Amino acid sequence: MPTKRYVYLHGFASSPKSRKALALGRAFAGLGAELVVPDLNRPSFAKLSLAAMLAAVDEVYEEKKVPLRIIGSSLGGWLAARYAELHPDRVDRLVLLCPGFHLAERWPKLVGEEWFAVWEKNGELPLADASGEKVQVHWAFIEEARREPAEPAVPCPTVILHGLRDEVVPLRISREYVAAHPLATLIEVDDAHDLAGSIERIDAEVQRHFEVGRPTWPDH
Repeated sequence: MPTKRYVYLHGFASSPKSRKALALGRAFAGLGAELVVPDLNRPSFAKLSLAAMLAAVDEVYEEKKVPLRIIGSSLGGWLAARYAELHPDRVDRLVLLCPGFHLAERWPKLVGEEWFAVWEKNGELPLADASGEKVQVHWAFIEEARREPAEPAVPCPTVILHGLRDEVVPLRISREYVAAHPLATLIEVDDAHDLAGSIERIDAEVQRHFEVGRPTWPDH
């Protein structure tokens, strides 16, 4: 029986097949460890629910009932922090990648003020899912986000990696977060929101913070 369980939570319009999820999964497998990556498009991308996403993490915990060490990317970063805040006895370390704090208030800029108003008026808005296909996403997702804390308070040692060129979640948000939360530390990398150029650094920091061994990457 493992004493820890490692989990990756993907972001909005992403999936368990995202580049970071697959790369980190391979790295963990090379160390003889499993990285669990639940599909967070619950109950569907069209009907996204933060409560359903949190329930997905619950399912992972209930399978083994051992402490979780969670990596969360963007929306998955908010989710990881929120789950740890709700269940401090179930999570003992976090790595957050450009965590999507202040979710609800950032959406008008992400889709544009005009389209945001259309979303509220019509009750749905076409947004691209992980495959790039446009799906009508319900407005209830925003209403639910507004009821949740913008910055869940992490109750355990947490490392945040954030791109200097992030245009989705401003770096300022993570800087202010670590200033207010003493258990969190920030690593700034020269990258954009997807951190596509920082996967090796992410892997190194994850394995250092989670104490699962040294990074294993193929020679280039």
